[in-house]
Amino acid sequence: MFRVLWNGKSAMNANQEKLDAISNNLANSGTSGYKKVDVQFKDLLSETLERQGYPTSDKNAYTGTGVRTTGWVRDYKQGTLTQTGISTDFAIDGEGFFRVKTSDGQDAYVRAGNFEVDVDGKLVDSSGNKIQLNFMEGYNENNTKFYKNTFTVNTDGEIFLSENGGIKKVAELPVYNAVGSTGFIAKGDNLYVPSEGAQVYRQTDVSVRQGFLENANIDIAQEFTDMITAQRAFQLGSKAITTADEMWGMVNQLRR
Repeated sequence: MFRVLWNGKSAMNANQEKLDAISNNLANSGTSGYKKVDVQFKDLLSETLERQGYPTSDKNAYTGTGVRTTGWVRDYKQGTLTQTGISTDFAIDGEGFFRVKTSDGQDAYVRAGNFEVDVDGKLVDSSGNKIQLNFMEGYNENNTKFYKNTFTVNTDGEIFLSENGGIKKVAELPVYNAVGSTGFIAKGDNLYVPSEGAQVYRQTDVSVRQGFLENANIDIAQEFTDMITAQRAFQLGSKAITTADEMWGMVNQLRR
């Protein structure tokens, strides 16, 4: 009887976490560059029933001890690209991330390219983190200012600035990726950081699309289907606990 209660409880806990992940995906369906998460399940240890007199014919009986989640897994599949026509919007056509410098001086990585130009003429993300560029000789962060519609970026990430009546290449907008130990992990606020042991490298076989944004890689219909499935599994776990409680009550009545 205790086994039924435990199995039902573990099923409810696991499917509640699944529902949490689905609700998080749906809440971020409009977040640029968002990558959906999924929850993986794993069965717990099985036990062999070898009790004397247990009616299992000539074979031992095996019983499961429930289910648990093994963690949240992020799907880095690319989302669709939408043209905005805004010069400070960027999308990566392929794998990789842009690198930013956070307010505490740490390196982080973003997939969302809805950038802005701050009051100092610096390219920043929606949270104010500075986009890290590779400047050409003679140009640096201090002597180069960007303003909307005064610069262009080609698909190789090369930045050209209108200057003294001409067009000059002043910097590059590089794309990075990571390999080893699952690569990047989400930090929050659309930021990612390399996991322990990961090696960051520059991703070259990608295209940078100015005037585009990447949509979240979420299939709304699939998320609602998964939600119904998880809700049903949660209800079945609850029903198992209720049934076990009713059986327990019947046993107690028989003992009186």
